[in-house]
Amino acid sequence: MSMAPIRVAIVGLGKIARDQHLGAIEATDGIELVAVASRHAKLDQIACFHEIGDLLASDVKFDAVSLCTPPVGRFEQAKAALDAGKHVMLEKPPGATLSEVYALEKLAKAKGVSLFSTWHSRAAAAVEPARGLLAKRKIRSVAVEWKEDVRHWHPGQAWIWEPGGLGVFDPGINALSIVTRIMPESFHLTRSELTFPANRAAPIAASLSFETDGGIPVSAEFDWRQTGPQTWDIRVETDEGPIVLTHGGSRLFVDGESVIVEEDREYRNLYRDFVTLVTEGRSDTDFSPLVHVADAFMLGRRIQTDEFED
Repeated sequence: MSMAPIRVAIVGLGKIARDQHLGAIEATDGIELVAVASRHAKLDQIACFHEIGDLLASDVKFDAVSLCTPPVGRFEQAKAALDAGKHVMLEKPPGATLSEVYALEKLAKAKGVSLFSTWHSRAAAAVEPARGLLAKRKIRSVAVEWKEDVRHWHPGQAWIWEPGGLGVFDPGINALSIVTRIMPESFHLTRSELTFPANRAAPIAASLSFETDGGIPVSAEFDWRQTGPQTWDIRVETDEGPIVLTHGGSRLFVDGESVIVEEDREYRNLYRDFVTLVTEGRSDTDFSPLVHVADAFMLGRRIQTDEFED
């Protein structure tokens, strides 16, 4: 006997919701969109509300909330949904601070509902195959190069430059989400240099060094000033040759040979996983990528550059 689809409400109908979430929900079995809460946008033929409080006070029947709002202020929204007994899916990064995301994890467990801290780049096609390969090889080093044009990917989004908006770590955390998934051992930060525009409260570039428990070096270069082709690469040197993930984890090269090239299905995979978590009564709350970002800010040496204009 098939189960009724999970009725989900999107909170925050901005660029990421329109670019990724709406299509992914429509393409995923077992889940359907029944409502939207957004201050500045509406959808035709869908129940729409100004904010999550109005949604929760309404007579619309729904089971889950997908939070697509900026990380600052999301805690109150997630808490309200969990308190109401709703399952919650968090867009990355899961929150503005570590203390609030751990509080949400505790609350979800107490309420007996599912909490899903999503990392869409982990759902890219090459990530799990790379993880399997690295479990069988001796790793010598890891180098991450994650560089893109902020004007193209975040036009007019002032919140990313504010405290809690993470700046270049908004995309950089995607790389960290992949590395924390594919590496067979954990790693810790040893050096952090953060470049801030003179007129911004969040970094536009970051240069990081890590070391695994076994002493393997891991480096990461993040930059939002890239023009032309964008760079989302992770190169792992091993005793048997290089393993390279490109295009954000959707392509895999092993020892110089192309092994996987796949179109973007990340968000469809996330909603498929969310359906499974809710159906099985489980949560997925790995906050390790956010831990590394917090460490980078704590240890970071600040470098100032010229003012930035969108």
